[in-house]
Amino acid sequence: MSWKDNYATWNNQANLEPSLKNELNALAGDNATLEDAFYQPMEFGTAGMRGVLGPGINRMNIYTVRQATEGLARFMDTLDDSVKARGVAISFDSRHHSTDFAHESARVLGEHGIKSYVFESLRPTPELSFTVRHLHTYAGIMITASHNPKQYNGYKIYGEDGGQMPPKESDLITSYIRKVTDLFAIKVADEAQLLADKTMTIIGDDVDQAYLAKVKTVTINQKLVDEDGKDMKLVFTPLHGTGRMLGEKALRNAGFKNFSVVKEQAVADPEFSTVKFPNPEFPEAFKMAIDLGKKEDADVLIAVDPDADRLGTAVRQPNGDYVLLTGNQIAAVLLHYILQANQDAGTLPANAAAVKSIVSSEFATKIAASYHVDMINVLTGFKYIAEQIEHFEASGEHTYMFGFEESYGYLIKPFVHDKDAIQTTVLLAEVAAYYKHQGKNLYDGLQELFAEYGYFREKTTSEEFDGVGGSDKIAALMTKFREEAPKAFNGFDVVSTEDFQSQVETFADGHQAPISLPQANVLKYKLNDGTWIAIRPSGTEPKIKFYIGTLGDSLDQANTKLDQFEAALQTFIKA
Repeated sequence: MSWKDNYATWNNQANLEPSLKNELNALAGDNATLEDAFYQPMEFGTAGMRGVLGPGINRMNIYTVRQATEGLARFMDTLDDSVKARGVAISFDSRHHSTDFAHESARVLGEHGIKSYVFESLRPTPELSFTVRHLHTYAGIMITASHNPKQYNGYKIYGEDGGQMPPKESDLITSYIRKVTDLFAIKVADEAQLLADKTMTIIGDDVDQAYLAKVKTVTINQKLVDEDGKDMKLVFTPLHGTGRMLGEKALRNAGFKNFSVVKEQAVADPEFSTVKFPNPEFPEAFKMAIDLGKKEDADVLIAVDPDADRLGTAVRQPNGDYVLLTGNQIAAVLLHYILQANQDAGTLPANAAAVKSIVSSEFATKIAASYHVDMINVLTGFKYIAEQIEHFEASGEHTYMFGFEESYGYLIKPFVHDKDAIQTTVLLAEVAAYYKHQGKNLYDGLQELFAEYGYFREKTTSEEFDGVGGSDKIAALMTKFREEAPKAFNGFDVVSTEDFQSQVETFADGHQAPISLPQANVLKYKLNDGTWIAIRPSGTEPKIKFYIGTLGDSLDQANTKLDQFEAALQTFIKA
């Protein structure tokens, strides 16, 4: 069907949800927006679906949420009764319609006789991952658009291991979703009846307490926290999202009492009224935390995104200003502390391993190697880190110590199988206390690591391609890199090119080697000065991402090289 046919189908629905009907009426005559809303169904990939709220098959609304859940339910109908009976855990964030989408999901599942366990109010993504494992449900649904702007929402499906569904299972569920062609014919059960017959159960504090008990195990050196943590001044902001309640409780449980919360951003606000982008990667997200930090002479600032799976930090300098650490730098500081503290305590396993994505810094790899700890590289997506955890636990080959992605996502302890900013808040506060005990701060600690391991610098940039032709432009750019096969950047030769789509690494002399990781639309270039460049389309947004990692003899040299390689990359793109 054409976008006009799809639009007509929606426009002629007599019982279309009233707010969506009003939005549709307001769009009358705006053909560009209508085409984008109706030209294709929302993509349901390995990260679920994420998109702009509004009417249409390419928008987040109760009908596309019902469609996704109907696909999951039909898939679960094919499973053994004992497996299906385990049900689905459901959580949601502070965004517009998140509560509605969570309850609509439960109603669709209930129509199939599938139990649901729905949180009483908003809860973080990592707690949903924990809940799947804690309640032994077959799957989980998280309603969130993570750190996207206010006009977005999203829908993630988690597997029974507490990680996002890996590609094989996700593709199977997607095939069932695609068979649900009439969004308005999906049946939903009566919620009051579901609650009465216990097909739907409301959960809350009982799961919170179980999760927080596990978070308490994240602390490595309790004596350090007790002695130095109590005096360390910390500012915490949940950026209007789900992180406040559990974040505050986790800090207090660990022994950190001297912290403040940014009051204006402690309110769960779907408008994110104090920030344009509720993303701790962006300096603007720290403005209010910095203002409060200066007022209270806070040692460290911590911000978590709206679903509390990503974390950023800023550290006070001697002049009173604050400097933000990058995601890769935070990971290096955390990993070094974990390995050193465990080595000091005699608890570092001989088969210890850390896990990172292929587009994350080699800084952490070098730190791990100095402790004789293996670093395992995986594709982007925390589900692949979760798969490694499952493999470690099943095989005994390694003991998991830490996992991260450059995009400010970290996992300390594997009772969660996704990135977890609540856990990371507690450990980062401990690391800050560790340096404060020495009369230093986190930034000083980072400088020490640079001096010991080398001056690693990384940068991630992106090009956004919205609308109907966006995916074609992204595909064309990936084709350009493959077909024109750059031989050098910034005067440095490409020594090998890893193409994760063809699963082949090609070297400068022409010989090739297989890549053992799963297939993915990613290219990575390794240069003869140790720099690497990677290109991949985003799995959750209409953009293509470019990653650069380099190394210098000083921070200034590393920064200069970074700028030069970024300029060389742009020159190739525009040629």
